[in-house]
Amino acid sequence: MALHFTAAEFARRRNALLVAMERERLDALFLFQQESMFWLTGYDTFGFCFFQCLVVKADGTMALLTRSADVRQARQTSNLTDIRIWKDGADANPARDLLALAQDLGLAGQRIGVEFESYGLVASNGRRLEAAFASVSDLVDASTIVTRLRAVKSAEEIVFVRRAAVLSDAADSAALDAIRAGADEGEILAAQHNAIFSAGGDYPANEFIIGSGRDALLCRYKSGRRRLDAQDQITLEFAGVERHYHAAIMRTVVIGEPKPLHLRYHAAARAALLACEAELRPGRTAGDVFAAHARIFDKHGLSSHRLNACGYSLGAKFTPSWMDWPMFYEANDWPLEAGMVMFAHMILMDSGTETAMCLGRTYLVGQGAAEPVNLPDLDLAVR
Repeated sequence: MALHFTAAEFARRRNALLVAMERERLDALFLFQQESMFWLTGYDTFGFCFFQCLVVKADGTMALLTRSADVRQARQTSNLTDIRIWKDGADANPARDLLALAQDLGLAGQRIGVEFESYGLVASNGRRLEAAFASVSDLVDASTIVTRLRAVKSAEEIVFVRRAAVLSDAADSAALDAIRAGADEGEILAAQHNAIFSAGGDYPANEFIIGSGRDALLCRYKSGRRRLDAQDQITLEFAGVERHYHAAIMRTVVIGEPKPLHLRYHAAARAALLACEAELRPGRTAGDVFAAHARIFDKHGLSSHRLNACGYSLGAKFTPSWMDWPMFYEANDWPLEAGMVMFAHMILMDSGTETAMCLGRTYLVGQGAAEPVNLPDLDLAVR
């Protein structure tokens, strides 16, 4: 088995989950989030694009229902021993196979928590699930039960987070070396990915964001490439990834002479990032971090150019997004705790002048001040 964590670590996670299940009066849990399966058992696959479910009973018994294509994947990457198969076919309804598995495990008439908020449980399968169990068991939404446990990283996880941070800095250096007038965006992306893959890193859970010119104002990846002009701007958001653990960086780089707005916006973004950093400690909430971001940008008269969120948790994430909970938005009362890994990004997008300025890095929340794990130099990069 290619397990990334010790048996003691997996036992700690399972016990923490069982305590949470008892608190929620759950006899069993249906896990559909791939992140939950990886955290609890080590199971590593992108097979969650089809129906698959990890059943966890209140006594710690676990059984995986998946397709035949993932049987060996489960055996070789997880600590699971009970692996069941639902068969592909024109009339396949894996929800009925899950019902048979649940009945085999003695869960008829029991209270079962379900990760309804999951990329792995599309709406059509969710409806089939509810229909199959309608007269058999009580299904309740337990979408955040593992997510909240995953938000606080263990010492073993933090080893991978720090390694991911090293990879992110390597990708940052590679990008800066490649950015110049006339450079193709594809060359920059290739340099970043080469820095990560050649050092043993993983694929990210979503595409790297890259956009120059007016596309530097976009917060998402889009297909298509362009070459940088002598006077230009390019926004990059990327992550180093180790064993699916992410450490992200975001920055806008200026090519040629910075505009006065670039300088003004960068000063505000840096001040906002440091204000958020000061809030990243136990006793504060995710909403407090957003409030610091908003206060600084609003003080600089930039409220119309900022976003309604300024970061989120990072960890072991799978396609289609490396964003995790909690997120920094207004009045979010999720408490910050030591061991959380948080990405704070300051994003300014001025559509009127087509000026972009972004600055972000990853932090480890400690008992006191937060520790930035990447992007030590917050100065404006000019090439």
